[in-house]
Amino acid sequence: MEAAIATEHGHSPAEVAARINAPNRRSYLRDTVYGAIDGAVTTFAIVAGVAGAGLPTNIIIALGLANVLADGFSMAAGNYSGTKAELDNIKRIRAIEERHIAEEPEGERLELREILAGKGLEGQVLEEATDAIISDKTRWIDMMLIDEYGLSPVDPHPMRAAVATFLAFLAAGLVPLIPFLVGSGPAFTVSLALTGVVFFAIGTLKSRWSLSPWWRSGLETLFIGGAAAGIAYGVASLFRGL
Repeated sequence: MEAAIATEHGHSPAEVAARINAPNRRSYLRDTVYGAIDGAVTTFAIVAGVAGAGLPTNIIIALGLANVLADGFSMAAGNYSGTKAELDNIKRIRAIEERHIAEEPEGERLELREILAGKGLEGQVLEEATDAIISDKTRWIDMMLIDEYGLSPVDPHPMRAAVATFLAFLAAGLVPLIPFLVGSGPAFTVSLALTGVVFFAIGTLKSRWSLSPWWRSGLETLFIGGAAAGIAYGVASLFRGL
């Protein structure tokens, strides 16, 4: 996963220069967490629903595997399309800014000057900073994307986002099926326990990128997944024996 966890860092001149001048990278944390949670939730919801209806184990395995592969691919494809749309929009706006700079350079310079003034620059420093930035068109456009449109200058990668989602969905989604695939004891009870561990583990891992305590994030994710599974099991149990 790119854009690793932000940690405490040194502030010597060499450390600051290395960190600030390092290439910007896109994080796929959201894609991974989203895929993992949805994979565990939807697969266990199917397992719980089919088990609640009292159907045979082979039906649980068939529907579960179909969900892991089909729904995982569907999510990955949807994420690819959404990320591609985001990338296309960034490219479109970048092209607009390039055209505006070519056709209305003074107007674009005025916009940049206003942005810098809003950051607290004034007087001669403001004019010099404006001139310094417009001397590099790429940096000029990057600043306009960030401050005028609220976009990131780091282009998203649709395929990487899709792969991160699919692999996370696949890894988490297979866990509820393991007891049924290996035929271990009370398969549904074991599946319930394993899936609960997965939900809690995802939440705990997610807390590393937040200010929430690990146990709170874990319990929150466990509650969300358990609620979805409980609804599926309750609805399916109404049809037991029909």
